[in-house]
Amino acid sequence: MDHQSFIQKFDKQAKKYSNRRKNNHAYKFRQRIFQEAEGKVLEVSIGAGLNFPFYNKNIELTGIDFSHEMLKSAQNAAKNYPFKTTFIQEDVESIELSANSFDTIVSSGSLCAYQDPIHVLNNFQKWCKPEGNILLLEHGLCTNKTLGWLQKILNPIMLKLTGCHQNRNMTDIVKKSNLKIIREERHFGGYLYLIWAKP
Repeated sequence: MDHQSFIQKFDKQAKKYSNRRKNNHAYKFRQRIFQEAEGKVLEVSIGAGLNFPFYNKNIELTGIDFSHEMLKSAQNAAKNYPFKTTFIQEDVESIELSANSFDTIVSSGSLCAYQDPIHVLNNFQKWCKPEGNILLLEHGLCTNKTLGWLQKILNPIMLKLTGCHQNRNMTDIVKKSNLKIIREERHFGGYLYLIWAKP
């Protein structure tokens, strides 16, 4: 799939993601991890702003996404929240940001879509202040062997339909990066990964 087609796939899903903000299937898990975001916050692949309800009012949020339609939805949603927001339409995998710029970096359901997720995580390490936090809520390979096998079988189809991989072990990916895992939780048969990390 060429890059422009990949972006268009997410443009088409913007309305669906906007509706998820109102009917958030992972509400309690997002609340558990993202309420810890503080200071200058970078949210990569911000989408339609699913995490806005869980942020503290005194943060300063920068959101990046390559989808114009997703960012338009996020900008509209941000009007209902008190924190300052800045939005950048760029590809997270190629954007250049200043080192040590952010107190918190947030990734939510985005590592499944990157061609090189380890490269992206290594950039998180560079962009985050040394004492900062990196908060990840991702979906990936289940701990259940039968479900995991099914994910691997269906991965090519789901990648074509939704633009994201179903068969990635997010723990292993983070461990291969320059980040240090501080805490991890797995839910829904291991499908949902909550990872607290440090640069």
